Amino acid sequence: MGIIQASIPLFFLLIALELLWSQRTGARVFRLNDALSDIGCGIMSQMAGIFDKAITLGVFIWISANASVQRLLPAVPAWPERAPFPDGGGADVPALLAWGVVFVLVDLCYYWSHRMGHEVNVLWAGHVVHHQSEEYNLAVALRQATIGKLMTWVFYVPLALLGVPWRMFVTAYGLNLVYQFVLHTRAVGKLWGPVEWVMNTPSHHRVHHGVNPKYQDRNYGGVFIVFDRLFGTFQVEEEAVVYGTTKPLQRWNPVSANLQVFAQIWHDARRATRWSDRWRIVFGRPGWRPPELGAPEVPRDVTPETFVKFDPPLPTPLAAYGFVQFAVALAAAVLLLKRAPSLPLGQAAAAAFFVVVALAGVGGIFERAKWARPLETARLVALGTACMVLAVAAPAMAPLAWAGLALAAGSLLVLWRYRHALTELALASVM
Repeated sequence: MGIIQASIPLFFLLIALELLWSQRTGARVFRLNDALSDIGCGIMSQMAGIFDKAITLGVFIWISANASVQRLLPAVPAWPERAPFPDGGGADVPALLAWGVVFVLVDLCYYWSHRMGHEVNVLWAGHVVHHQSEEYNLAVALRQATIGKLMTWVFYVPLALLGVPWRMFVTAYGLNLVYQFVLHTRAVGKLWGPVEWVMNTPSHHRVHHGVNPKYQDRNYGGVFIVFDRLFGTFQVEEEAVVYGTTKPLQRWNPVSANLQVFAQIWHDARRATRWSDRWRIVFGRPGWRPPELGAPEVPRDVTPETFVKFDPPLPTPLAAYGFVQFAVALAAAVLLLKRAPSLPLGQAAAAAFFVVVALAGVGGIFERAKWARPLETARLVALGTACMVLAVAAPAMAPLAWAGLALAAGSLLVLWRYRHALTELALASVM
């Protein structure tokens, strides 16, 4: 099990503590629709790891083993991959130093990967998911992109060329991401001055998530803020932060979240008349468009008082319906992630597809989208049918199967009872 998956119980514990803090202080930092969308994006991202590791990690392993500097120049020493604190003794200083250097180098690579993810449009399309939430809480930390990893692995190739063993890289990268989780909170103010100067902190990362013009494209570091200070992208937290993106998603569907900017790039590239403009639409800065498509998008000034969050009202029973369906999808995803290494690829893909459809349906319910009712109806009918077949074919699983059938039937009744609430003209497309 990877570091991120092993940390999931800790993540949810900290989210619960932050929720308790928000209730006691009156700071409204959570909304159910937003939090479920955040976690849904995280679920999709983790499931994608089942299928994309051959690229995101496999290439690193191959380069480190076959094209590293140690391979080309045998006189260059290999990295001491051994544990820095061996059993029964003190620190192994050379190993500890090596692990420390790798950890810093991973954060340096992360800085440039993250920065390019904001400055190159196609990379922004893969990263924008993390910024779409208009709240700022620990659930937002779980809001990760599904497609972006297929493009950002290239920024870590220099570490493979340096011969960094893949286990050291994976461990340092995982710890880097776990550290970043705790940055996504408003419960912590500014820390002691020297810490704020060296380390990335909640204050610095709130700036990074700000849609305020002065805060955009700032504070890219993962663990250390010194790289932002060194490369001129640092901004201290001053005025109140407004969270989100300059072009709001206005969807709760994690599929739409992952495809929003890709769809816009495709739309603009098709309409452009020159190949040079198409190239710039894909690889230029986000927001650029050729003159015939309109003026470039310019960030507007915003304040917490003037910014209107996407928050369509929903009848309480439908919100409860969405929460229950999400909980079932989450349980299915956790089970899939646990058993994925032993499952045939086809079965893993089928299970992942079911979870994605469920998450899309939950998002559609909270959007009050017309397309959510037929999608959810078809999914629940399929679930009920599968449960009946399971009850007959596997008597040992009958209690679970009948429970699933009862859930599907009860869910259909709620969906039918409140069908008229799903009347918004939300697009079924990813736009």
